[in-house]
Amino acid sequence: MNSCQGLVRSIAWKIHQKVPRNVELDDLIGYGQIGLAEAARDFDQDRETQFTTYAYHRVRGAILDGLSTMSWFKHADYHRGRYEYAANEVLTAEAENSEAGETEIEWFTRTTRSLCGAYVMSLVSDASSDPAADGSTDGVQPSAGIDRSETQAVVRSLLADLPDQEQSLMRRVYFDGWSIKQAGEEIGISKAWASRLHARGLERLALRLGRVD
Repeated sequence: MNSCQGLVRSIAWKIHQKVPRNVELDDLIGYGQIGLAEAARDFDQDRETQFTTYAYHRVRGAILDGLSTMSWFKHADYHRGRYEYAANEVLTAEAENSEAGETEIEWFTRTTRSLCGAYVMSLVSDASSDPAADGSTDGVQPSAGIDRSETQAVVRSLLADLPDQEQSLMRRVYFDGWSIKQAGEEIGISKAWASRLHARGLERLALRLGRVD
């Protein structure tokens, strides 16, 4: 773990450049230390993945997770950075849970589907981020609000077909602004299992979206 202290500080510093000035760098480093400790605890040395690669995603995820608990972040920057947060969680889950006998192409295809699902959910989940949502249409084409509403309706319909736990998790994360850890705690599962469920739900969603005419 000592050899990764520089990694924690580097990740924290990069994220610190993108958040409001009232956020302390030391707080981000503290969140990162939690992620590093969890990575050291959970790392499986039998896997081919290098510890630093594994730790990178866990540290970054822990920092973003910590930021999501701050009120200012949940109401503003979290909505804008939701895809970044979701994508990091997907990559972390996939790095930890590669399926036995799976080829690199199969892994890439599955992970890409999950990332596509995360992008769509991040795009449509926050109606308040739509410039036309408050009636202001300056510089916004009339069709933009319609397209967003139609896409939201399709996504909500597809979400209703997901298994109950996946559906609950996705709604909490994308429509209520919860962290994956918080959403997992509500349904009684660990953060690791919640991250895996999140990635699986996004993959299912992407497959269903691909079949929508």
